[in-house]
Amino acid sequence: MINRIDHLNVVVSDLEQAKDFFALLGFVEGLGAELDPAFLTRLTGIDGARGRFITLCHPGSTTTIELLQFDVGSGADPQLGRADRIGLRHLAFAVDDIEAVVGRLRAAGTTFLSDIQTWEKTGKRLVYLYGPDGILLELAEYPQTAPSVVEAQTRCS
Repeated sequence: MINRIDHLNVVVSDLEQAKDFFALLGFVEGLGAELDPAFLTRLTGIDGARGRFITLCHPGSTTTIELLQFDVGSGADPQLGRADRIGLRHLAFAVDDIEAVVGRLRAAGTTFLSDIQTWEKTGKRLVYLYGPDGILLELAEYPQTAPSVVEAQTRCS
């Protein structure tokens, strides 16, 4: 059995730009390195793969984000940011004050798919936005209610 979700990997075209974006959300840089081409080729099956990565940590989570930039050959899927595509679709971040976070990101030029929406079933407030290279992200603010209600909203069953 698995012990936990370890990290999420996001391939980006500009490592520094992506790092700066996630810093707006409170992430800090952890381990980073150039990857040995022979190792990366063995791992990915991509001949001649070269790249570098950085790990981003957030004080509110034990799961890290690993940003990876390949030197050549990678390209963005033009449908990457569509919510209806099959596959891993978006990363979601819980926030305490969604208006403040949205304001900070809008001031930095971030593109949002809509205004903040409220899911009537739970009162959760959320919005989708595009991160680096058009990856789809979600911000979610959960209502300040009794813990049992919040647990029911996020519990796996």
